Amino acid sequence: MDGFNLEFALFLLATFAGAIVAGLSGFAFGLVAASVWLYILTPLQTATLIIAFGLIVQGYAVWKLRRALDWTKLWPFVLGAALGVPVGVFILTWASPAHVRIGVGVLLILYSLYALFRPAIPPIRAASPVLDAGVGFLNGVLGGMTGLAGILVTIWCGLRGWPKDVQRAVFQPVAVAIFLMSALWIGAKGAITPDVIQLFLVGLPALLAGTWLGLRLFGLLDEAAFRKVVLVLLLASGAVLII
Repeated sequence: MDGFNLEFALFLLATFAGAIVAGLSGFAFGLVAASVWLYILTPLQTATLIIAFGLIVQGYAVWKLRRALDWTKLWPFVLGAALGVPVGVFILTWASPAHVRIGVGVLLILYSLYALFRPAIPPIRAASPVLDAGVGFLNGVLGGMTGLAGILVTIWCGLRGWPKDVQRAVFQPVAVAIFLMSALWIGAKGAITPDVIQLFLVGLPALLAGTWLGLRLFGLLDEAAFRKVVLVLLLASGAVLII
C-alpha cells in the first residue's frame, strides 16, 4: 500500500468508521474495520491491526471504568481466554484467507441478525464460573484468530441478564485482556512486520479522530436508532464478504 491510492483510502476510511462506532457503542471496532480490511489486507495483518488499535480504543474505555470492575465476574472469562487465544493464533497462521473472510462474513450476519431480532427470552440464572470460562475460551479462540475479541462475551453478558453498566464493565476488560494476550502470541510468531507497523502508524490519526468523534456523538445522537443503523450496515458487510 505504497502511496495514496484507493486501497490506502479504504484502509483509512474503515479505521475512522470503526473508531466512531467503537466510541459510540463501546465495541465493534473490529467488526466494522474487518468488513473492509479483509478485502485489501491479509487475515494476519487484519487481526494484528485490530488487536493493536483495539488496545488503544478499549484500553481508554477500561481506564474510565476501572472503579466499576468486578473481578469476581471477570476472572473466569480471562482464564478461559488465556487458553483460547493461542489456539486462535495457531489457526490464524495457517488459515486460508478466503475461508477466514467467509467465516467473518457469516459471523457478521449471525451477530447482526441476533442483535436486531433477538427474542425476549428469560435471563440465564443458572450460569456458573465454568460456563463463563467456556465462553471466555471460545471468545479467546475467536479473538486470537480474527482480532474480534468481545463478541461472544458481549452476547453472553446479555443472556445473563446483567444490567448494561455491568455488561460493559465485563466485556471491555475481557477484550483488552484478549488483545494483550493475542499481541504477545502474534509477536512471538514474528507476525508484526514492518508493513503492519507502517499501517498502524498511518492509521493512528484516523483512529484517534474517529474515537474522539464517536465519544462526542454519543451524547448527541439517539443511541438505539444509531445502533440499528450500525447493525444493518454490519449485516450488509457480512453479506458482501461471503458473496
